Amino acid sequence: MRACRPASPLAGPAQLRWDLADEPAAQGAMFETVRREVGRGEFRGMEFLHVEAKRLLNEVRGASDLPFRWTVNPYRGCSHACSYCLAGDTPILLADGTTKPIADLRAGDQVYGTERRGMYRRYVPTEVLDHWETEKEAWRVTLADGTELVASGDHRFLTERGWKHVAAATVGQRPHLTTNNSLLGVGAFTAAPKHDEDYQRGYLCGMVRGDGTLGAYTYEGRRPSPETVYRFRLALIDDEPLDRVTSYLGDHDVAVQRFTFSAATDVRKEVRAIRAQSRAAFERVSSLVAWAAEPRESWDRGFLAGIFDAEGSSNGVVRIANTDDVVIRETVRALERFGFAVVVESQSERPAMRYVRILGGFRERLRFFHLVDPCITRKRTFDDLAVKGDADLRVVAVERLGFTIPMYDITTGTGDFVANGVISHNCFARPTHTYLGLDAGSDFDQRVVVKVNAVERLKAELHPGRWRGEAVAMGTNTDPYQRCEGKYRLTRGLIQVLIDAGNPFSILTKSTLILRDLDLLTVAARRGLVRVSLSIATVDEDVWRATEPGTPPPARRLRAVEQLRAAGIPCGVLIAPILPGLSDGDDQLAAIGRAAVEAGAISIGHVVLHLRHPEVREVYLSRLRETHPEVADATDRRYLGKAAPKADRERIASVLGDAIRAAGGELGAMEPPVPAALVELRRPVRSPKAAADPTSQLALPL
Repeated sequence: MRACRPASPLAGPAQLRWDLADEPAAQGAMFETVRREVGRGEFRGMEFLHVEAKRLLNEVRGASDLPFRWTVNPYRGCSHACSYCLAGDTPILLADGTTKPIADLRAGDQVYGTERRGMYRRYVPTEVLDHWETEKEAWRVTLADGTELVASGDHRFLTERGWKHVAAATVGQRPHLTTNNSLLGVGAFTAAPKHDEDYQRGYLCGMVRGDGTLGAYTYEGRRPSPETVYRFRLALIDDEPLDRVTSYLGDHDVAVQRFTFSAATDVRKEVRAIRAQSRAAFERVSSLVAWAAEPRESWDRGFLAGIFDAEGSSNGVVRIANTDDVVIRETVRALERFGFAVVVESQSERPAMRYVRILGGFRERLRFFHLVDPCITRKRTFDDLAVKGDADLRVVAVERLGFTIPMYDITTGTGDFVANGVISHNCFARPTHTYLGLDAGSDFDQRVVVKVNAVERLKAELHPGRWRGEAVAMGTNTDPYQRCEGKYRLTRGLIQVLIDAGNPFSILTKSTLILRDLDLLTVAARRGLVRVSLSIATVDEDVWRATEPGTPPPARRLRAVEQLRAAGIPCGVLIAPILPGLSDGDDQLAAIGRAAVEAGAISIGHVVLHLRHPEVREVYLSRLRETHPEVADATDRRYLGKAAPKADRERIASVLGDAIRAAGGELGAMEPPVPAALVELRRPVRSPKAAADPTSQLALPL
């Protein structure tokens, strides 16, 4: 095919056309009028071209050796490249109220994000959909309360004036942080305590004195002398503190028994308990829960965690209730030690019961949870709480640190997350662009054509009277799970349409965002309708960073293969594209082959880089010359035609095949899902006329 370029591409409302090289007349308009949408937020710097596609099913015509005839591509162009990252030790707020460094997060983890509901943005649990690592130049943002955040200049935080990047753009303009801004949130998180021996003793003291039974009881029985019975018992409706106490007592050689204290009823939950009834256990527990003569800081943290798990509540404010004067006094002393402002209250209907209440709102409530680390999850969550507070989060400095460090980012269901106490934004094929009057370089990365009517169009084209149920391939041209899928959700809609029609389909992607649609894919797999392949070119992280920095790391994609297989979804690995001089070393090939087998891939295919189109060759070699000039020159010399030399292709296949077979697998591409019964039941009809899909290889985000 050849591009039929207008004099001024997409200048105002336009129609995009292409010509078939082997036909005398133009094919006609592919799309209706184009509507532009300038990328905002995480997509700033991009442009989305909204089009109404006249057809969605594209036929691969001619003598193609590809294992499919029909393709569907909801997007043209690729928004995979991401630019937002945080330092690996940045603590992220989890949905159970605890924190974890962003480097340690994994897809599937539950964190807090935010959603606007009514007048306020509110904290809501959300799932981590993706996680990756890259290297970026470091900047430090310092806030008035002492909070420090290390991020890339491209990262964005939520201010009182909306989302703003850390630093100004090197070219053009974009909103960025200044000392006139304040961030939204609660400010820096407090570090969690170490669960050392002092902490354990403090926790046991608070928990057992707050909610346990510990005593020695003497009875006059039939024996000549009185009988003494020793008893330790702790009964709760939550398993978490029972597990913690059991563990701590075990560390001090006290074994306990687990039992049901009272069964559940229509109005009451089941109460479970632990107990020990020997004299040795009684004496050991009594020693462990004794008041500390000079309590260390760690002991006080443990005590506050224990008494809160035993007698605390957190319905908007933190309260700890007890009738014991000593317990109330020690609770107040420990809280004041850590700078909490407290009041002690009582209620007229229960004058003996007193309540220690922490002042200061959500910021102090969260500081308490992180400082002492109670373990009952239901008491330390705050779903739907409004994002507001009195922390002084004015920006006082934004500094360029002058060095590059490993940084991490995540994609969440809400599009944001809470990083060290402030609201942080997450980060969500070239030849075809030339057919649209766009270039194969920057336009491919920054101008994405979005077929906004893709779902409705596919539903119409799959009508039984016009369609014979052949397998449909997704991801053959541009990735259906590129970042903007999080914005438009077209791929999920297409999957639902294919399932409803009982039509077999396959998906090829580089993105772990596919795990978002695990529910639909599981249904499709049970009906024998789907095959999935993850494109993983290499496990060499240096090569990955140099060639695919906007995609999830290879390890994350391999883990996605494992998760898809565990869900019963047929999933393979396509090792593509193998790049001469970069990822085609014998050791590199053997490593990715073994990794694919170990991940459970049911098929392992491979594609060596081919430069079929002049535009791709130009873009690939020009970018390669910027980073690996010697490899670019060698590639230019070796690729006299469109493909790598035959000897190179044979060596790669041999090395891969040997490594895969040694690991217990077999080299070979996955067959598309085509249930025989499905095809036979459908009346063969004349296929709709469709555009030839310029499918070659999964587009390179280079």
